[in-house]
Amino acid sequence: MLVTVRAKQIIATCGMALMLAACSSNEAPEYVERPVSELYNGAQDLLDAKEYQKAAEAFDEVERQHPYSVWATKATLMSAYSYYQDNKYDDAINALDRFISLHPANPDVPYAYYLKALSYYEQISDVGRDQQMTQHAMDALDDVIRRFPDSKYSRDAKLKKDLTVDHLAGKEMNVGRYYQDRGEYLAAINRFKSVLDTYQTTTHVPEALARLTECYLALGLEGEAQRTASVLGHNFPGSEYYSESYSLLVGEDAPEREEKSWWDSTTQSISDLF
Repeated sequence: MLVTVRAKQIIATCGMALMLAACSSNEAPEYVERPVSELYNGAQDLLDAKEYQKAAEAFDEVERQHPYSVWATKATLMSAYSYYQDNKYDDAINALDRFISLHPANPDVPYAYYLKALSYYEQISDVGRDQQMTQHAMDALDDVIRRFPDSKYSRDAKLKKDLTVDHLAGKEMNVGRYYQDRGEYLAAINRFKSVLDTYQTTTHVPEALARLTECYLALGLEGEAQRTASVLGHNFPGSEYYSESYSLLVGEDAPEREEKSWWDSTTQSISDLF
């Protein structure tokens, strides 16, 4: 009987020791402050190894341990870059906003604005989906162009803005076609006019004019259809939509310009349609 009680005491004691050991192993590791150069170089090594998440955390640690050093400023930007490379765009944007807010006069601020614009730009979805991110991208690209017009980032931002604007126009066209297919011609006309009014430099303008012509004809507004087709013929004579619209109105393949009567309308500018 005494042996049994003694054995139980030993087992209980061992069990308690194991529990205490387990609890101590779950505790957070002891905080150890490290030299700033060691932290930064370690983070850079992780970045070079494409360990982007770990690199971002390591750069954040530089800022946490040495917030007033010159390394901390650079680490904030590099953390944002690491998040961007890891496709963690929200984290990248938050880090970039913090960098811009804390260091507005830093020489790397133009790059920070540019990287922020890229973080939005690379999230642009297809034209069939909500385009809020596309609008954010365009606003951010505008920021780069307006604030740093002579920088190398501005040149690339202009190219990307053109693609972004074309994307937004494509969304309007997509919605316009949807309404046209459903026979809701007035709603479709508003969408196609929006493309002509807001996105005149995009590749969607010839089709918008052609679809407007179709919608006007469907509503029996032949005069409006002819005016719209006239603008199409004057501005995009080589377009496939030129031939389609003329054939729709005349019932034959589009002839040369001098053979058309109403085609030589004084309505030649897109702005004349408004």
